[in-house]
Amino acid sequence: MPMHSHYALLADYNQWMNRKLYDAAAKLPHEALIADRGAFFKSILGTLNHLVVADTIWLKRFRAHPSHPEALASLGDIPTPSALDAMPYPDLAQLRQQRERLDQIILAWTDSLDEAMLGSALDYTSMQGVAARRVVSDVLAHFFNHQTHHRGQVTTLLSQAGADVGVTDLLVRTPNALDS
Repeated sequence: MPMHSHYALLADYNQWMNRKLYDAAAKLPHEALIADRGAFFKSILGTLNHLVVADTIWLKRFRAHPSHPEALASLGDIPTPSALDAMPYPDLAQLRQQRERLDQIILAWTDSLDEAMLGSALDYTSMQGVAARRVVSDVLAHFFNHQTHHRGQVTTLLSQAGADVGVTDLLVRTPNALDS
């Protein structure tokens, strides 16, 4: 599988899992979503906000790449979060709307990636103000891994609150080689 196809698969999985998480979260009362459950970002809503915040920060960094990816142009009207624990969306419905918007942007962007872009350098500044230069494919691997990590935390928090997310395996989103 070409590298860009791999990232398109991860974007598809990302959207699918986010829908499952938000569907499960929507079944809970607001009090259950904001309850401090001892997670790093405290609550279900706090962790879901963190994912939107971190994705926004990374997508804006990718948008600043010298190739100026067209699929990321619509990020211009989204403010850059100033903290990883920010709660820009205290309401699940508003948060879901932004999550769905970001997922559409991620799908469009990964669909437009080519091997040259993936092998190029991305210059950015960390949240602590440290300049960095990484290969785009490596940063993109981190981007998707970060989402998976925190979605795993959210599935645990949802389970603790009595909500079942169901199957979460990437494998169910991969094509069956026997069908080829």
